[in-house]
Amino acid sequence: MKRFWNTAEAHNTETGHTILLDGKPMRLPNGAPLLVAKPRLAHAIAAEWQAAGGAKGGHMSFNDTPLTRLAGTALDRIAPDPTLTIDAVARYGETDLLCYRAETPQALVQRQHDQWHPWLDWAERTHGAKLRVVTGVGYVKQHHDSITALRLKVAALDVDALAGLGIAVPALGSLVLGLALAARQLDAETAHALGALDELFQAEQWGEDDEAVTRRAAVLADITLAAHYIDLTRGDQ
Repeated sequence: MKRFWNTAEAHNTETGHTILLDGKPMRLPNGAPLLVAKPRLAHAIAAEWQAAGGAKGGHMSFNDTPLTRLAGTALDRIAPDPTLTIDAVARYGETDLLCYRAETPQALVQRQHDQWHPWLDWAERTHGAKLRVVTGVGYVKQHHDSITALRLKVAALDVDALAGLGIAVPALGSLVLGLALAARQLDAETAHALGALDELFQAEQWGEDDEAVTRRAAVLADITLAAHYIDLTRGDQ
């Protein structure tokens, strides 16, 4: 689409922070103004719209405004009924990537143990969720209490964190890593490396594949976006 505005700026109102395009409030698809709680997020959204298209009359894509899309998802799709998102995110705890280990080679087995198991310990220590580990491709049923504990943690998150985890958790294949990311215990690059541990190990052994590199870059971009968005919604600034 063509850029139809000259200036984008954050604006404080009595009910939250909105983004003005040439003085007019940005609106959600349902017609309601886009209102966010945190000024840091509002200024970041305004900045991506100020940059999009370069100048009035330039061409922009909604790919240029990823924070706006996440804020819209949080407000328009998640906030009216968070249950669906809570269920979708929490379900990853039942088949968490960190619980499925290789049988061979020993170097990979050891790497998975060394890099993944500390985060399972973290989930147990922090959330009271002790998850079972299995080798091979067989399914392991997790204890009901552990899954319940993880779901309660997800359910306690605000809609912004849920919007971020709605991207990060599927990208990682791990609810545990997603929760650690949201809790600022992991940065995006480290979380991505843990989620892609098996693939990175294989690349070390057999060399890189261009398609795999491109795919991993896209996954890292999604995880980075999710972490950045969650960070912008935290704190008072």
